Amino acid sequence: MNKKLLSIVLICVSNLLFAQSEYQIVVPMGGNAYTNIENDKTITRNGIANWNNSNIIYKVYVRLKQPGELKVAFDKITKVEGNSQLSMGINNKFQTVEVAEGKDTPKEIGSWQIKDTGYVAITLKGLKKTGGKFPDIGGLILSGSAITAQTSYVKNNEGNFFHWGRRGPSVHLNYQLPAQIEAEWFYNELTVPKGEDVIGSYFMANGFGEGYFGIQVNSATERRVLFSVWSPFTTDNPKDIPDSHKILMLKKGKEVHTGEFGNEGSGGQSYLKYNWKAGNTYKFLLRVTPSPNVKDSTTTYTAYFFAPELNEWQLVASFKRPKTQTHLKRPHSFLENFIPAYGDRSRKVLFNNQWVCDTKGNWISLNTARFTVDNTGNVNYRKDYAGGLDGDSFYLMNGGFFNHFTPAKTMFSRKATNKKPQIDFSKLP
Repeated sequence: MNKKLLSIVLICVSNLLFAQSEYQIVVPMGGNAYTNIENDKTITRNGIANWNNSNIIYKVYVRLKQPGELKVAFDKITKVEGNSQLSMGINNKFQTVEVAEGKDTPKEIGSWQIKDTGYVAITLKGLKKTGGKFPDIGGLILSGSAITAQTSYVKNNEGNFFHWGRRGPSVHLNYQLPAQIEAEWFYNELTVPKGEDVIGSYFMANGFGEGYFGIQVNSATERRVLFSVWSPFTTDNPKDIPDSHKILMLKKGKEVHTGEFGNEGSGGQSYLKYNWKAGNTYKFLLRVTPSPNVKDSTTTYTAYFFAPELNEWQLVASFKRPKTQTHLKRPHSFLENFIPAYGDRSRKVLFNNQWVCDTKGNWISLNTARFTVDNTGNVNYRKDYAGGLDGDSFYLMNGGFFNHFTPAKTMFSRKATNKKPQIDFSKLP
């Protein structure tokens, strides 16, 4: 074999090996796609299904660890009716692809050059169809030099991750409370900046070892102040809780709804429908009092809410938790999105002036917090999470596929405000 022929053979073998070693991933639509249509039902666990509206625009998000070529193909095209013309694009550069009944699915839709790391939105549109609907699509096959083992996306539905992944990562601030302090009261101030009050957001101000207390955006027309205490009985179904482990409601404020909750643990829940406003600062006060009778082994949790529009403290509710003898433990705040369809929108909240008051009436400022993220972030399915300092406040931010992220377990310390809460406990409702 002459040298020229040998060189050609080596080049061919090299190209073949490179092609075989090219990294490839399958991105499921069920955990990574979003639409522009409110209350759309076409994104299912199996992918896009029953797509008959040409006004729907899908976006699929992946986070790239390196720039380079990005090649896109369809995975699991089914239920093809007639001929469909689809358009797929990245950074406003679109490719058209035809999917026809009785014919093989095109092996590749197109190729794009990605110039930077971070999140990429892959847009899918339906241009026209001759059948009753566009085809069902299970996912996208991505390959090329931009795709690596470190590409972030929701990989599968194990542990119901299509639900959690589309919701986006929840983020937390864990306030550092000295172990020797027997804290009875927990005070916090919360501000949602204007434009950050996205539907599905829970801005939780006063979290504790057994529950949470904050404000929500439940819909375009409804907002709530929410206070919940978990039962010591572990279940997602409140009907399974024995009487000896049930949360007892002692009292509640005017127009406050109370009941049981489930799905993420179970217990007692209370909420006040209140049209709180972005840009305003709201105050939260929680009291945690163990029974003086150790044999009783119960702890009472009472929540108060201060709205600047009303200029007074309001009682939300007071719950008694059995099998519990404790003062305040694990004071924290968190930010979550509880509606998966809104996981493609970012939200932000500010927390400031955190204090606890011990059993002797001494106020102690909480100036240091550890930032953490839930399992969706910890397994790198989503990386759009952040927290830290914004001026004199702590902040949390998630969703919307922004590129910067804060490493989990980072510690932050804000400036001491010395603005001790001026509260006469004896005058609280």
